[in-house]
Amino acid sequence: MPNTKAYAAYDNNSELKPYEFDRRNVGANDIKIDIEFCGVCHSDIHNAHNDWGRSSYPTVPGHEIIGRVQEIGANVDKFSIGDLVGVGCMVDSCRSCASCDDNMEQFCENGVTMTYGSEDKHLPGKITQGGYSTQVVVDKYFVLKVAETLDIKAVAPLLCAGITTYSPLKHWQVSPGQRVGIIGLGGLGHMGVKLAKAMGAHVVMITTSPAKGEDAKMLGADEVLLSSDKAQMTASTGSFDFLLNTIPVAHDLNPYMGLLKNEKTMVLVGATPVDIHSMNLIVGRKNIAGSLIGGIKETQEMLDFCAEHNIVPNVEMINMQDINEAYTRIMSGDVKYRFVIDIKSLKQ
Repeated sequence: MPNTKAYAAYDNNSELKPYEFDRRNVGANDIKIDIEFCGVCHSDIHNAHNDWGRSSYPTVPGHEIIGRVQEIGANVDKFSIGDLVGVGCMVDSCRSCASCDDNMEQFCENGVTMTYGSEDKHLPGKITQGGYSTQVVVDKYFVLKVAETLDIKAVAPLLCAGITTYSPLKHWQVSPGQRVGIIGLGGLGHMGVKLAKAMGAHVVMITTSPAKGEDAKMLGADEVLLSSDKAQMTASTGSFDFLLNTIPVAHDLNPYMGLLKNEKTMVLVGATPVDIHSMNLIVGRKNIAGSLIGGIKETQEMLDFCAEHNIVPNVEMINMQDINEAYTRIMSGDVKYRFVIDIKSLKQ
């Protein structure tokens, strides 16, 4: 009898439905985790719908996993039964290439193994299956420690939304006194506001929506810049030390480049087509860069930072049986700001 209950997409058109399958046995370097909560990321929807053209079915989404250690392998010495742990977007990499040596496993030159939808090195012919499930078995290297002091049910989205915003803020050395703009208020943008504020920056929410601007102030933003207001945009020309662009749809970058000081950077974390004129880079020697999640070492650093500053995402809890409705709401922008599945509902 299969040992794991889950919800899976069986094709790119149908709703997610119950699914049962076998997780691998615990190896010497493995940790078995009893999953308690799993966040819902827009990437889960892209995978379920085959929007990127590489999905295999059935596929169990979910790469924002929080649970407790249930079993450990013989070579595991830094985790104990009952520990609160997390698993993010990756469950394996080669650990020998230049990127892995630099603690950037997400850029593994021999192919990172994602938490779902990748070839499973331990089960030939099968794909990895994610956290919309009752348990998971993961190599100890890719398991993260989670502080018990945090609101556990809200921690899960830190494993994707948290690290996706923390990594560029840290890499580009956001620091006290800097004027930092967060473009777009959603699952990523609201974490950008909280993290940049905790780093001591003067945080400006850049949005087209006055209502979202008010929400951003409640999240900690110091001020709001309406990008649809030409007078406000003109008044803010050349005033930002850093911009974090979280917009998840195709858009024009040109109006935002004028906000940057000379030689400063706007980082994109949304995987979407964009439009830019080279003169907006040449004048002022400005930069556009991209960032993809973060390595395991940096993700642990992010979790520790959030524990120190008591930062978790704003979440709405759902039962597993409500996942299809949640997908519909995410696609219409009807969530503040991340859904988290209570996996207890799947176990019952």
